[in-house]
Amino acid sequence: MKKNIYSLILLLALPSILLSQVEEVSPPDFIKTITFKSNTTQGQLPILKLGEPLNIEFDALTGDEEDFYYVIEHFNFDWTPTNLVKSEYLKGLDNQRILTYENSFNTYQIYSHYDLRIPNLQTRALLKSGNYMISIYDDYDELMFSRKFMIYEDVVNVGTKVKRSRDVKVIAEKQSVDIEIYTNSINLNNPLETIKTLIIQNNNLNTAISDLKPQYTLGNKLIYRYDTESAFWGGNEYVYFETKDVRSSSLGVQFIDLKDIYHSYLFTNISRKNQPYTYNPDINGNFIVTAIDQTNIDIEADYTMVHFSLSYEELKNKDIHIYGNFNAFAIEDQTKMIYNPESGRYECLLRLKQGFYNYKYVVVDKITKELDEGAISGNFWQTENNYKVLVYYRDLGARYDRLIGYGEASSTNISN
Repeated sequence: MKKNIYSLILLLALPSILLSQVEEVSPPDFIKTITFKSNTTQGQLPILKLGEPLNIEFDALTGDEEDFYYVIEHFNFDWTPTNLVKSEYLKGLDNQRILTYENSFNTYQIYSHYDLRIPNLQTRALLKSGNYMISIYDDYDELMFSRKFMIYEDVVNVGTKVKRSRDVKVIAEKQSVDIEIYTNSINLNNPLETIKTLIIQNNNLNTAISDLKPQYTLGNKLIYRYDTESAFWGGNEYVYFETKDVRSSSLGVQFIDLKDIYHSYLFTNISRKNQPYTYNPDINGNFIVTAIDQTNIDIEADYTMVHFSLSYEELKNKDIHIYGNFNAFAIEDQTKMIYNPESGRYECLLRLKQGFYNYKYVVVDKITKELDEGAISGNFWQTENNYKVLVYYRDLGARYDRLIGYGEASSTNISN
């Protein structure tokens, strides 16, 4: 109740807050492995069909069986709050305690595993399509973290194709996404104003391309075939490691050591920017929690200290970060690598749950905070990337943006 009162005071005192976009809040260091498991085994961006269950899980490494509460909010296409009241998009109540949790079993790292499933007895359904944010609070009303997710209606068909860039200057480094939206069940009034699109590469909202307008209308089809506006840097395949067996070296792990918990030392990586492209199957930056010979990985998978190292010359005005969906592609102090002049390498240490992880190294400017994903990994048009296209619709006089279509494609079969 207190959180609702605080929100009302802020809205009354600061009307301009309604115009601001909401951003995800990263968790404190003791909360790890935030995973949506609704329709996939991978930790990735959740895009659910209206009526599908929502399942979010996370670990609290204190092991104190703390109480956590969840709040769900609905947002417009641009992540500004909608004009809907909560009862219009949520059946039941939120701001409820997460009731399902278990303590770790037979692990060196003590933790409590929390599991929130919707619908449940308190929150019985999410009623509208569109953008959502789930926020997790502790017992003192302090925001622990927040995560975005989307719910779509299957109203329009979204054809998605990946092409090589049509810009000859970057034809070897970029990929372009063509879109066709077509339907027989709904009349899309004034699509230049009412239709909005979002193109997401590898589940990363930070690099998404938003709000492209249809270029052509052909019967009941809206066609998007841009030369440069829908183009992404191709990047490179993610590198990866696996720690499903903490007692021995595995994929990408050079050796292990047992201290207070197990330490996994990865092989040293090198820059791939100026090397030829090599296809290496990955899961596009995502991660999977897995542990060998364990029946319940939620509470029996252990945590290891993972040692990353990169052989690279020291940068003066830029930082190097470890980048992947293990923390929703966030740039944090924890992911920042430190240059070791004795070894001539950048090094970083992360506490991660047993599993299979994709990651890459990115360069971030210290002043502008601009991120260069290809500075170390390189950019190649052949790279296998996943693309998701979301189609939003707000009819004239409507009060919120519906998410009416979802399309997906891979650059495996890239053409031209």
